[in-house]
Amino acid sequence: MIECRVDGVPVQVRVAGDPRSPPVVFLHGWPESARSWARLLPLAATEHYAVAIDLPGVGGSAGVLTDGSKDELADFVHAVLGELGLRSVTLVGHDIGGMVVYSYLRRHPLRAAVILNVAIPGVEPWSEVLRNPAIWHFAFHGVPELPERLVRGRERAYLDYFFDVLSAPGSEAIGEAERDAYAETYATSSALSAGFGWYRAFELDARRNAERTDPVDTPLLYLRGEHERGRLPRFAEGFRAAGVRALDHGLVPGAGHFAPEEAPDETWQRITKYL
Repeated sequence: MIECRVDGVPVQVRVAGDPRSPPVVFLHGWPESARSWARLLPLAATEHYAVAIDLPGVGGSAGVLTDGSKDELADFVHAVLGELGLRSVTLVGHDIGGMVVYSYLRRHPLRAAVILNVAIPGVEPWSEVLRNPAIWHFAFHGVPELPERLVRGRERAYLDYFFDVLSAPGSEAIGEAERDAYAETYATSSALSAGFGWYRAFELDARRNAERTDPVDTPLLYLRGEHERGRLPRFAEGFRAAGVRALDHGLVPGAGHFAPEEAPDETWQRITKYL
């Protein structure tokens, strides 16, 4: 762990590898933290300076407040990278972190970007995702205050549902220790609200992304777990229609939604081959 400050607020960052090596920065999703990259960081650190950042409001970034929009989260990440002195960065994001990566590549320069296991607000097939009844929690999390009232004190049971349903069949990659740690991460009122706030900003995110039609030349790799719902080509079509000109895509073998933990070796092999 190392610490930096963003607008005077302390932020703790997980690091591995030689700081002189090319930097790869990892952003987690919901309902997780930078801990979700613990198995992948040592793999990346053999040839890169691997950095994992907690999104604002949780974990090592608990003191940072944003409106939940992915633009503000991207600007926070940009500030952290500036404080760490990192340049020519490859940015990797899972789930909500992937949405942040998309906003980042629209706002700041990157060497390359990797987005895992997520649909991007305002980029098709976003409209299909919103209509999918299996994605009920998007709407639930978007309701002001109600999710906090119902989940507070029951964090572990609530998060267990998503780890059970979204992991690959039979996967035990996210075990008791990890589940306890994530439940603890979101056990404060502020952290719960920060996480739900990322969903409450989806409408704003979608409107902003739909308005962004300029071509994107940053190389982008899009990955989904082999057992995850959704047709990979449909997501690739959406990125290309949104102006992404240097796109590669693929599946992570053996993984469901939580590819970095379910299949860290396969995930990193796919990323490093791309890099």
